[in-house]
Amino acid sequence: MYKKISTFAQIACKPSNMNPFLKAFWLLYLVLIYLPIGVTATIICAIVTIVMCAIGDHKIWGYYPGKWWARFICLLTFSRVEVVGSENLKKGQSYVFAANHASIYDVFLIYGYIGVSFKWIIKKELQTVPFIGKACISAGHIYINRDGGKEALKSIQRAKEILSESVSVVVFPEGSRTKNGEVGRFKRGAFEISKDMQLPIVPISLSGCYHVMKVGSSYPVPGKLKLHIHPPVDFKPQDHEEELQLIEKIRNTIISGIES
Repeated sequence: MYKKISTFAQIACKPSNMNPFLKAFWLLYLVLIYLPIGVTATIICAIVTIVMCAIGDHKIWGYYPGKWWARFICLLTFSRVEVVGSENLKKGQSYVFAANHASIYDVFLIYGYIGVSFKWIIKKELQTVPFIGKACISAGHIYINRDGGKEALKSIQRAKEILSESVSVVVFPEGSRTKNGEVGRFKRGAFEISKDMQLPIVPISLSGCYHVMKVGSSYPVPGKLKLHIHPPVDFKPQDHEEELQLIEKIRNTIISGIES
């Protein structure tokens, strides 16, 4: 039933198909149902994470509430999700996941469907977001100052400590969301952790998120989301030139898995 409704919603609410009546109906749904329920779910998830991480294992409570929250948000927007390549991940192995970044829905797609406990490496500005900022701190997610300096080095050291506990991390090597749907240049800093820790990098291709809610959009629309987990890449460059080649290889792998 949900699959049929989702398919209809994707077709009807596609910007090129959305007439004034459908747009008004969808906006009404967002205001009366999506926003109130979504905000309430976010607050509840944040409170559960903060409280339970204080008294329990952050590996569990820093991951599972967020996982089900993310899935619920995708459900509210009638988004259908496909996951490919889960078999490429080995249980108990730490990874550095590197994904393209086109939308806030990248977060929901990864958090809800990647299937392994991990910590985000996220920009420091998110610390100030009500409930979410504190929940991320409690869960052990890693804030990083994108301007560099001592604070950035501390964040990288924290990421290394997390990885030594057999927990993976997720990074967006572009640093920020794309404004045109194209994958931007990758920053080297995102790969330093993998190189220093001698851990494999797993390229992740995210499709559909840009169409659901791109940068500058006022509201989301239904869509098909796809998470493609590629085989791990050993990141052990012998010199600077080989490092740049490996980064470009990972970038091209991610691009190859993105569906238009």
